[in-house]
Amino acid sequence: MNEEQRKLNDQAKPFKPLQPTKDYSAYFQAPSLKDAKKRGKEEVEYEKFNINPQFEGMGNGRKFLIRTFGCQMNVHDTEVMAGIFESLGYEATEDVNEANVILLNTCAIRENAENRVFGELGHLKPLKTKNPDLLLGVCGCMSQEEAVVNKILKTYDQVDIIFGTHNIHKLPDILHEAYMSKEMVVDVWSKEGDVIENMPKVRNGGTKAWVNIMYGCDKFCTYCIVPYTRGKERSRLPQDIIQEVRELAAQGYQEITLLGQNVNAYGKDLDMDYGLGHLMDELRKIDVPRIRFTTSHPRDFDDYLIEVLAKKGNLVEHIHLPVQSGSSSMLKIMARKYTRERYLELVAKIKKAIPDVALTTDIIVGFPNETEEQFEETLSLYREVGFEMAFTYIYSPREGTPAAKMQDNVPMDVKKDRLQRLNAVVSEYSAKSLEGYEGKIVEVLVDGESKRNKDVLAGYTRRNKLVNFRAPKEVIGKLVKVRVTDVKTYSLNGEFIGVVEKVEV
Repeated sequence: MNEEQRKLNDQAKPFKPLQPTKDYSAYFQAPSLKDAKKRGKEEVEYEKFNINPQFEGMGNGRKFLIRTFGCQMNVHDTEVMAGIFESLGYEATEDVNEANVILLNTCAIRENAENRVFGELGHLKPLKTKNPDLLLGVCGCMSQEEAVVNKILKTYDQVDIIFGTHNIHKLPDILHEAYMSKEMVVDVWSKEGDVIENMPKVRNGGTKAWVNIMYGCDKFCTYCIVPYTRGKERSRLPQDIIQEVRELAAQGYQEITLLGQNVNAYGKDLDMDYGLGHLMDELRKIDVPRIRFTTSHPRDFDDYLIEVLAKKGNLVEHIHLPVQSGSSSMLKIMARKYTRERYLELVAKIKKAIPDVALTTDIIVGFPNETEEQFEETLSLYREVGFEMAFTYIYSPREGTPAAKMQDNVPMDVKKDRLQRLNAVVSEYSAKSLEGYEGKIVEVLVDGESKRNKDVLAGYTRRNKLVNFRAPKEVIGKLVKVRVTDVKTYSLNGEFIGVVEKVEV
C-alpha cells in the first residue's frame, strides 16, 4: 500500500446510523434535479456500514420481496438490499401475498421502464388494501426524479417508502420510520459524496458476481438521466475492491464483473495515480477464471488499459464499448465528447493489441434532428467496426435532461424503420461473428438451464457467446468444454466434452 492509499484508508471511519426521531418531517426529503446536477469539490467520505443494535431483529417473523428493473447496477443494489434485510432478520419470499415489505427497485433510463413500474404499483394496490400493514416501497433511479416522486405523491397513496440510490445504507432507519409513522417516508438525497463499505450482500448463485468499483457519472450526455439519479463519480479504494475479489475467488466464484456507470473513469477522483488499468493489472493476479467490466465510455478508454487487457489471462477478450451514433454531428449534440474518427482510432488500437477481441456496443436511433444521412453513418460505422452484438434503442426523452428540451422531431414511424434496418445489420454481423465456430471446442461457463428447454444447459464463452448443449445438471456453475455442432444467428449449439479441471490464470 503506498502513502496515498494509506492516507485515504485512514480517513475511513465507522458508519453511524441516524438515530430515530419523533420529527418525521426530517424523513421527507424529495429529489432536486437542479441540485443533482451540481458537482462539488467535497472530499469523498469512506464509511463502514453496520446495523444499529436497536434495529437488530426488526425483521424477525417478517418477509421481504424486491422486484428489480434495469441494469446490472440495479441488480447489484438489490443484492445489497437483500443483504441488509437478512441482517435485520427478514426472510426472502417470491410470493407477494406472504411479503411484509415489497420494494420496487426501479430504472429511469427509458420511458418504458418507468411505465412498467407504475403499472406494477397499480397491480399491488389491491394487495395493500387487503393488507394495510404491508410496506410498499419505491427505490432506485426513478426515486431520484422530481417528476416521478411528485406523481407518486399525487397518485399512488398506497406507497409507504421512497428512497434513492445514494442512501441504500439507510434502509434500516427508513424501515423503522415507516413502521413508526403513518405518513409516507420520502428520503432521497440529491447530492452525495460518500462510499459505504462493508455492505452485506445476498448474491444470486455462486458462479458469477457483480463488484461495484465506482458510483455515479460526470459525463452528462444530453439524453441521459443517470448523472442526475446516480450522482457524481466516486471510486472505491483499490484495496477494498481487491479484497472483495479475493474473497469471492476463495468462495469459488468463476467470473467477476466490475461495475460502474462509467467504469473506465475509475480512479480519476482518487488522490493517486491509479486507474482502471492499474486495478485490472492487480486483479489479473487473483485466482479467478474470468474478469469482465461494464460499462465503459470511449472518452476514458486509455492506452494503459488496452495494454493491460492485452495480457489476457483471466481478463476476457470481450469489450462493451457504447458508441450511440456513427455521426460526429449527432455525437456532438449528444455531448459524447468524441468524434466518429476518434472512436474508430480507439477501435483500431484495441484490435491491434487484442486481435481476437469481441466488440459490442449500444446505439440510439431517432435522436432529435437525426437525418437519414446521419443514420446511414451509424450503419456504415457498425459495418466498419464489425461489432459482434449491439443493444439498440429508439430515443425517448427523459424529463430533466437537455435533450428533453429539444424538439423530438423524428417521426415514430421513421424511428421504427431505422431500428428495424439497424437490427438487420446487427443480426447479419452477429451471424458472421459465429460462422467460424462450427467444429471448434469452446470453453463455456455454465449458467444453468436454457430458458427454452430445461433439458438443455446454457452458458457463455469468454467472448460472451451463448452456447446451448446437453449435459448433466451437476456441471452448472462450472467451466466446461463444448464442441460446437450448430451455428445460429445469435447463439451456438454444441455437444458436451467435459469439465475444465483447472484454469490457468
